[in-house]
Amino acid sequence: MSSDLTTSVRDAVGIVRMQRPDSLNALSSEFMSRLVAALRACDEAPEVRCLLLAGQERAFATGTDIAEVAEATTAELLTRDPLARWDEIAALRKPLVACVSGFALGSGFELALACDLIIAAESARFALPQTGLGIIPGAGGTQRLARRVGPAVTLDLVLTGRALGAREALALGIVSRVVPVENCEAEALAVCAEIARRAPLAVRLAKEAVRRAADVPLGAGLALERHAYYALFATDDQKEGMRAFLERRPPVFVGR
Repeated sequence: MSSDLTTSVRDAVGIVRMQRPDSLNALSSEFMSRLVAALRACDEAPEVRCLLLAGQERAFATGTDIAEVAEATTAELLTRDPLARWDEIAALRKPLVACVSGFALGSGFELALACDLIIAAESARFALPQTGLGIIPGAGGTQRLARRVGPAVTLDLVLTGRALGAREALALGIVSRVVPVENCEAEALAVCAEIARRAPLAVRLAKEAVRRAADVPLGAGLALERHAYYALFATDDQKEGMRAFLERRPPVFVGR
């Protein structure tokens, strides 16, 4: 990894950190390609059970590098399809937790929305200002956000570009927890560690079931959930988890 993007593993948690303080973690196309590669490597690493994506205290990420795309053409963008990177992040198999402190603006907010959980510092500010630049959110802002908070709030944020503080984002269901700035990463790591302690296959299927809930009718979602529930009874971890419960001891999950 280069100095502006680092990866480490701590107690089965793969930590990917964006470190571009001069640009407040602006998301250039080249940087996003490396970020996706780093997250995918953690997702494929057998020793990793949960992923953490972190920025810095001043900013999680402040969106697309405007200088890079200001003169882009429709044909060029359709050919390169740079916004597909956000879909690749959302498609990771293992849970991905975002630790958001400071600014999460534009496609930086959309990057957080592509994660499974957002742990926000009290300093976090979320906004989708793209209509002020003559464009719209293109990396999930109109779709993932609407599935979380509905069209009324989404239209308010997209059409006006107004910023949300962490507490309002929590009340709306955008973030999972709000903590003091100095505790944000510790809390996010604790969440990841708790997820990593649980049965990996159960966690993966639970993530898939919840993600699909927004895309399918209730009957189809219930059928998917039930199928996953029954399928897990064919795993060693289900036997270990229930046996450990009955024996009043901590389970030892192996991911099969």
